[in-house]
Amino acid sequence: MQRIAALMYALCLSLPCAVQAACEDPAKAIDEQGFIPINGIEQWVTIKGERCANPVVLMVHGGPGNPLTPYAHNLFGAWEKEFTIVHWDQRGSGMTYSRKPMPEDQPLTMEQLSADGIAVAEYVTRRLGKRKLLLWGSSWGSMLGIQMAHARPQLFDAYLGAVQVVDYKANQTAFYDGLLRAVRAAGDIGAIAKLEALGAPPWTNPRAFGIARRIDRQVEARVTDPAPKSWWQPAALYTTPKYEADYTAGEDYSFIHFVGYKGDGMFSRYDLYRMGTRFALPVYFVMGQEDLLSSPQVARRYFDAIEAPAKDFIVVPRAGHDPNEVMMAAQFKVLQRAAAAAR
Repeated sequence: MQRIAALMYALCLSLPCAVQAACEDPAKAIDEQGFIPINGIEQWVTIKGERCANPVVLMVHGGPGNPLTPYAHNLFGAWEKEFTIVHWDQRGSGMTYSRKPMPEDQPLTMEQLSADGIAVAEYVTRRLGKRKLLLWGSSWGSMLGIQMAHARPQLFDAYLGAVQVVDYKANQTAFYDGLLRAVRAAGDIGAIAKLEALGAPPWTNPRAFGIARRIDRQVEARVTDPAPKSWWQPAALYTTPKYEADYTAGEDYSFIHFVGYKGDGMFSRYDLYRMGTRFALPVYFVMGQEDLLSSPQVARRYFDAIEAPAKDFIVVPRAGHDPNEVMMAAQFKVLQRAAAAAR
């Protein structure tokens, strides 16, 4: 009997077993959080919305290693009137990492994470009684989310790429060149010296990307509207010393697999053109006009090549790579349009 129980548990970890419906009443609110067995490990998923009848948005967070769950109540609370919002702490991140710490030498791959995301989407459709979800991916999440949209378009009504990343070589080159122009124009001697010392990408030093990104945030701050400080106050569940330590450890683990020890991480192999430009679902990109890291110009070239049932490309003034109020408002409007079109 114990062997049978152990076998059933192992099978459920590989693929979520029968899921009890949570939304038999369409007017019912939903507020759930917990660990779900996904592809061999338990992963943290939260589901929250004011009405079960509302369309569902699966959020694919950035980083990698930077879940939005600690800040979801601030960033997306207002969205919950019209949407049920699903957050998922990816393998190697946040609460999922806290539950299952990953050995440093255990590979983290886009293929595994994409399979995890699809399994989460399948779980949510069964749990909420939905045929399809809206799929939202931002920054690193845009890389993972668009791969999920390619792999299983029948699961999603539409894909929204916020600050969409397109291609390792093109994005990194545009990032470095644009950043160097900006700091030279500002006469920032210290930043110029740091960037020139790094040299142009591709970088083999795993710290290079982080050095450039810190300079980028300073540059963006001068030309974008800041996000409210209250956004970055975590919910109480995510303020324990253990969680904070695990969050940092997961961020470190995920990031090193993203950049690689010699510039050979997941990012170095990323190229949307190789995945293809034909989509079986609507595709929307929302880009910050001042974003250097995920350049609107690079994204536009790819977007123009896309074939999809519907598509749109929105550039938001006074917005950069990190979210702010105008960027979030633009994304919300796109989701409203996508949900209306899917009815």
